[in-house]
Amino acid sequence: MTPPLKKERILVVDDAVDTLEVLERNLTSQGYQVFTVQNVSEALRLLEETEVDLVVTDLKMPGASGLDLVRYVRENLADTEVMMITGYASIEGAVQAVKQGAEEYLSKPFSDEELILAVRKALDKLRMRRAVEHRSEDVPAPYGIIGSSKSMREIFRAIEKAASTPATILITGESGTGKELVARAIHYSSQRASSPFVPVNCGAIPHELLESELFGYVKGAFTGAATTRAGFFQTADGGTIFLDEISETSSAMQVKLLRILQDKEVFMVGSRKPEQVDVRIIAASNKDLLSLIHKQSFREDLYYRLNVITIDLPPLRDRNDDIILLIRHFASKYAEDLGKPSPRFSDEALAALKQYHWPGNVRELENVIQRLVVMVEKDAVEVSDLPSLMRFQLPKDQGLDRTLAQVEAEYIRNVLVNLDGNKTKAAQILGIDRKTLREKLKKIEESEPPQQNSL
Repeated sequence: MTPPLKKERILVVDDAVDTLEVLERNLTSQGYQVFTVQNVSEALRLLEETEVDLVVTDLKMPGASGLDLVRYVRENLADTEVMMITGYASIEGAVQAVKQGAEEYLSKPFSDEELILAVRKALDKLRMRRAVEHRSEDVPAPYGIIGSSKSMREIFRAIEKAASTPATILITGESGTGKELVARAIHYSSQRASSPFVPVNCGAIPHELLESELFGYVKGAFTGAATTRAGFFQTADGGTIFLDEISETSSAMQVKLLRILQDKEVFMVGSRKPEQVDVRIIAASNKDLLSLIHKQSFREDLYYRLNVITIDLPPLRDRNDDIILLIRHFASKYAEDLGKPSPRFSDEALAALKQYHWPGNVRELENVIQRLVVMVEKDAVEVSDLPSLMRFQLPKDQGLDRTLAQVEAEYIRNVLVNLDGNKTKAAQILGIDRKTLREKLKKIEESEPPQQNSL
């Protein structure tokens, strides 16, 4: 087993000297600082003088019992966890221990592995609670991006390297992973920081309008062009243009973007005279561009022009250690906006949030935390306050006899319900555009019996 990074303090209370020696030896070998006493009175004296992370106590001892100590710790030491061990195992004893607040309950005899696992589980809950309760300004946020996991430290190093070069950059990753944040971090860490950063969502602009929006147009170029207007590329001159959802561009537009990358010039709609532009291009996609190339829906030559430096953002489920940091950050942010104290999250709620698979990644997490801060009136957020998808569900009579379309329809409904019907956010979480979502909703409505309510 890998010992903990920090020497956490554990107090072991047991009237049997042999048991104390065994527990002390096992826990010390794992890197913990261990104190041992033989009764509750000695434990109370030590707790008054020394800060302890975890109390491990026997149940039956002369004088006050382990249950009395559990209750004392729970009511007087908010930043200390407690766990029960006993040679008198019973369901009643376990229930009493848990009711009083013991995080773990071990019956003798137990193996070294079982002991260490139970201790780690109790301390993990303590760490989670401490992490959420720390002030938001303590959250590590290099470049304004929340994260301290190994994968995010690699992203921060990639940003630093990318910012030091003028090369074109391709950022990949699922919807909601923070591709625009990374693009901004690169721009504002580069020599172009004092010039404009212009973000463009290529998937949100109709194909027939994208050219005029990107390159501008001259007066009289088409009906309604009453004046000459610069495009996003001219606006970004000297700075950076961020082309999000680059995979949604048409073949004709891909040719024009390839020309800009090669010649550094644009043609305004209605003009035959090229304009030189000094723009760094950062592109992003939540789709696999290589698979689109194989399907002949994305140009291979454009891909290799864009793919000089690639930064692949990990999904939130692969950076589980950052979830607590993000919860703390968003809870503090939205509580401050509302002028209310940041809510506390119960251990069970934190565990449920960490176990959820987050298909919408950081964006979905932010939406959930914002909703909880707004809607929950209690001091603490419990599991029952979380969206239904994040709570334990008993299996329904919906086994393997459902079609893929039925499963997809149910998931789309659940996402919409948990976002209060917001189709824009739902499309982002589902990794599709609003048009595709509308089409799917229409099919769902058409396939449902007339008596059912449609979405």
